Amino acid sequence: MTSSLNRPARLNRALLALAGLTLLAAGGYALAAYGDKLPWVDSGDRLTPGTAAPPSWVLALIAIAAVVIGLGCLRWVAAQLRRVPKAVPWELSGPEAAGRTTLSSAVAARAVAADIEGYPEVGSVSAVLSGPGRAPELHVIVTASAGADLTDLRRRILGEAVPRLRSALAVGVIPVTMEFRLADNGIALQ
Repeated sequence: MTSSLNRPARLNRALLALAGLTLLAAGGYALAAYGDKLPWVDSGDRLTPGTAAPPSWVLALIAIAAVVIGLGCLRWVAAQLRRVPKAVPWELSGPEAAGRTTLSSAVAARAVAADIEGYPEVGSVSAVLSGPGRAPELHVIVTASAGADLTDLRRRILGEAVPRLRSALAVGVIPVTMEFRLADNGIALQ
């Protein structure tokens, strides 16, 4: 459930692991070369064979690699900005219905967020409904006051707000992911 809320997490972990392994391999290679453990490398040799400028094709290759890496980094940053699934229109009427009823998942999410914000110990709520209309998933981030009983607040959300949402959407089950944040000290609990 949380993977749909944080889509780029798996890619981030994979890229960070790849970068870490590459840096570890390069560092190990440099240490092995420095310690004369590699027979094809002499630790007394200079790093570059001479003081002459490299050929122009090497500089062009470095510039192209820098541009590709820079664009990849920009793409990575852009993926971080789209952490939450987009709102989608749901068709609530069945195929045998005479008319057509649609509802944006963002409207339903705002309604459940407003419902939870009405609780006295809650400061703010961010809610997202993802998935298809007949099998939605609710993702809620609740900022509560520092003295709030989070267990009671969780129980109240699952016992009051979520059943009202299920009733409004006419679905039997809505999987819920909740994250609690305390307003005063910034601690986040999931």
